[in-house]
Amino acid sequence: MLWFRFLKMAMKTLSGTCSSDLLSLFRGVFCIIRPRLASPGKVFFCCRISSSRRELTTPEIRDTLNPYLQSLVEEHGNFMVDFVKNFPSAPIQKKPALPVCRSHSSLYSKKPEAVSFVSAPSPAADLCPQFLYLLELGMDLEKIKLLTRRYPNFSYYSLEGKIKPLVEFLLDLGVPKSCIPTILSRRPSLCGHSLSKKIIPSMIYLEDLGVDKKQWAKVICRSPDLLCHSRQKVQAIVNFLHESGLSGDSIGNILTKFPAIVGYSLEDNLRPTAKYFKQLGVNAAIILCRSPVTFGHSIEGHLKPVTNFFLEREFSVEEVGTMVSRYTGLYTLSLTENLIPKWEFFPTMGYSRPELVKFPQYFSYSLEQRIKPRFALVKGLGMKMVLSSMLAPSQCNFEKVLIRNRKNLLADKGSSHTEDK
Repeated sequence: MLWFRFLKMAMKTLSGTCSSDLLSLFRGVFCIIRPRLASPGKVFFCCRISSSRRELTTPEIRDTLNPYLQSLVEEHGNFMVDFVKNFPSAPIQKKPALPVCRSHSSLYSKKPEAVSFVSAPSPAADLCPQFLYLLELGMDLEKIKLLTRRYPNFSYYSLEGKIKPLVEFLLDLGVPKSCIPTILSRRPSLCGHSLSKKIIPSMIYLEDLGVDKKQWAKVICRSPDLLCHSRQKVQAIVNFLHESGLSGDSIGNILTKFPAIVGYSLEDNLRPTAKYFKQLGVNAAIILCRSPVTFGHSIEGHLKPVTNFFLEREFSVEEVGTMVSRYTGLYTLSLTENLIPKWEFFPTMGYSRPELVKFPQYFSYSLEQRIKPRFALVKGLGMKMVLSSMLAPSQCNFEKVLIRNRKNLLADKGSSHTEDK
């Protein structure tokens, strides 16, 4: 086959070490499934036929072929594509180089050229239309540079055919213009999807699953990735939520308020985390419904350390389970910045551990802005309040409670003084 002969030729033209590396990775026979010479960044899709039957990953293909392709680029310049297309015929004579802002970069990488688009001495004058449009939307130049480094393909999307139609569609949905740069920065590949064939059908499908169509602007701002996932991926997550005991309305609510859950891995995040909480005696459906972000945390890196933090302080497994059931956001808190300092202050207030089991929301309040000031005020007035009554009310309601309790306290003291006489 053409590409197999081409690879053999490339190996012969290179040093023995390079050829050895190539032979080591490309053992067996290659089937070149789909040449994509006209699409930089997607040069080959190779399937290795070997005992492992493993399909090569894109990084493996890219990192291995790049040195060889680069050597051919150095030899044949911008006409390597013609060289390969006409192999084994002699390469076509070189022609004048194209301008920098063109439709295709060098075959082996888009990134250097894409970054060069926004690194010129006078960027405002030299930027391509795509980047000028981003500047008009409010994205600063540094973010544009970062975007092109992360996703060089963006500079090759058609402004009129891809980028503008998507932006106008988002604005029509009610997405604030100020949010557009953030959406494009987080998910630039969204511009590469067809509105009529991918994005709109995905939205209709998600609405059938319960996503509130009136909330699309907020949903997309929260997680623009949602519109890029395949139906198979979305359905797999929905099936898991059903298996966990959630109803259709609850699932729709989760997809609307926390669409990022669709990006979680079933095998690495969702199933193991559900199993872990089951061992603590906690219904995973409660956490999924109230605090689905918990399922994005690592079990070994975060969940177990939080559990051990309480166990080391003589809380039982049952008490930990009760606490997380009452306050499902408990496992989203930082050990060093939240749990530890608040726990160290807790004994100084004179409350018992059962009080904390009853009201684990204690850990959700600011230590410096709410817990310490309110406790100092209550203590200064000579009163004692239940932990939840002291922290849960708003500032206005808290002051009313203090006034009422203060009156009751004074009335009790007056009554006791009269009886003594």
